[in-house]
Amino acid sequence: MFKSVLKTVVCLLAVGVVSVSTVCAQDKAAEYRQVVTGRAAKIVTPLGLADSSRAIKVRDIIAQQYIDLNTIHDARNAAVKQVKEANKDNKEKAEQEVKKLQEDADMKLSKLHKQYLSKLSKQLNAQQVEQVKNGMTYGVLPITYKGYQEMLPSLTAEQKKQILEYLTEAREHAMDAESSEKKHAWFGKYKGRINNYLSAAGIDMNKASKEWQARIKAAKENHANN
Repeated sequence: MFKSVLKTVVCLLAVGVVSVSTVCAQDKAAEYRQVVTGRAAKIVTPLGLADSSRAIKVRDIIAQQYIDLNTIHDARNAAVKQVKEANKDNKEKAEQEVKKLQEDADMKLSKLHKQYLSKLSKQLNAQQVEQVKNGMTYGVLPITYKGYQEMLPSLTAEQKKQILEYLTEAREHAMDAESSEKKHAWFGKYKGRINNYLSAAGIDMNKASKEWQARIKAAKENHANN
């Protein structure tokens, strides 16, 4: 609370030197950089990099990625808001312009994604890059993949391969998403595809899920009794 008040005072005292909005924007950017640097450090630690200078370099690459992603998302969101306000009475035009803004942002995100992975690959091996990707997406891929195998122990090698491919594609999108909710939404979308794929193969997903939950419950009860 005190820090927040202090920042407000600093911004107000800035009048006459530079604009309040400029000082506050710079302060906000510095605060965000501190947050994402801490977030990046948590992703790097499990990599166990012996070279501290390389660890810092990787941490800064990840932190900068978060900043660059945020810049693209914020710019798009601001433009979308402006377009909607300017076309309140023309929904069709607003939708067309919003779609174009989203497409432009997607192109920028795609380019940034490739550049980011290229930077990481110069510092890390393939397995470590995988760890970074999972770190940026809360480990949803390995957790979900493991869950499908436990729920459906009779999955074929081909089915496991397809499930992993779907989850991997979901993770690539989730890495660039602007919030935790939207990251999880990407996995939710691809889990829908996985379930449809397995259902088409004759697997009753509802039945399989209930049976899996029953096995988990029984295992917990057995563990508690022992």
